[in-house]
Amino acid sequence: MAKEIKTIGVLTSGGDAPGMNAAVRAIVRTGITRGYRMMGIQRGYNGLINGECYEMNVRSVSEIIHRGGTILYTARCLEFKTKEGQAKGLARCKELGIDALVVIGGDGSFMGARALANQGIPCIGIPGTIDNDIACSEYTIGYDTAMNTAVEAIDKLRDTTQSHDRCSVVEVMGHHAGYIALNVGIATGALAVLLPERPFDFERDILQRMRQTQFTGKKHFIIIVSEGVIGAQELANQIQAATGVDSRATVLGHIQRGGSPTVRDRVNASLMGYHAIDLLDKGIYNRVVAVSGGKIVDYDVNVALSMHKTIDPSEIEVANSISI
Repeated sequence: MAKEIKTIGVLTSGGDAPGMNAAVRAIVRTGITRGYRMMGIQRGYNGLINGECYEMNVRSVSEIIHRGGTILYTARCLEFKTKEGQAKGLARCKELGIDALVVIGGDGSFMGARALANQGIPCIGIPGTIDNDIACSEYTIGYDTAMNTAVEAIDKLRDTTQSHDRCSVVEVMGHHAGYIALNVGIATGALAVLLPERPFDFERDILQRMRQTQFTGKKHFIIIVSEGVIGAQELANQIQAATGVDSRATVLGHIQRGGSPTVRDRVNASLMGYHAIDLLDKGIYNRVVAVSGGKIVDYDVNVALSMHKTIDPSEIEVANSISI
């Protein structure tokens, strides 16, 4: 028998991502429309433990769909990885009368939600991370905006790179996933894209490509590297030492997390938020909302966390084939 739910809490956890506000808006307004009391929990699981919560109404989420970041704030909570921290979160839910939770974040956030679910608090997870590294979903909130931000920055770098016949090494975010790097590399016509999923050879993947490109008459180069593969400055130094080409490093960093979300992020976040409340309303608990085949679906949280996601080798081949 489904648990009676009167109050639903919503929180954002882990790294922020453009579109999180759109998801919060959809969750709150759909919940209120369905007759639920909605509670906003600030600063993720830290805020849950510390009771940083407030009741939300339709006006609480006005004029936020176009804003980056998250109005609920976010944080990483090491304490919630412990049984003691989870017990505090459970006690706080009971104290505040929170009967169910919608958690927007990544795999770590979903693990926290699963821990609460195992103790009787129904939870729904929504993938929100610019890295697009949630295995059960082909798309995560914030991913499209982050890529567009990176492309815009690299297009501007190209102007000065071309003016000086330089090599620009650009580091993009992605944690342990190369999705941003791969797609941004294709979109900007980069000479090479270095990914965590594929070991690279400096001579083959960088120097030979530069020589071949120079042979065709091109004298400036863009190289995209996903964070964690090799430091952008280290790679730029190696390229300049080996080729004599003036090489500069640019680390785009956290600008990729900010900015007004794209249409795609706003729409997907809204659809995911609606779906989360719809699941709870139907008595379907402990699921992760996802995108599969362009459609909104959901998976059992244990199944979602057991999946693995890898880049299709054919996509890498596409990037290699059109880069020079």
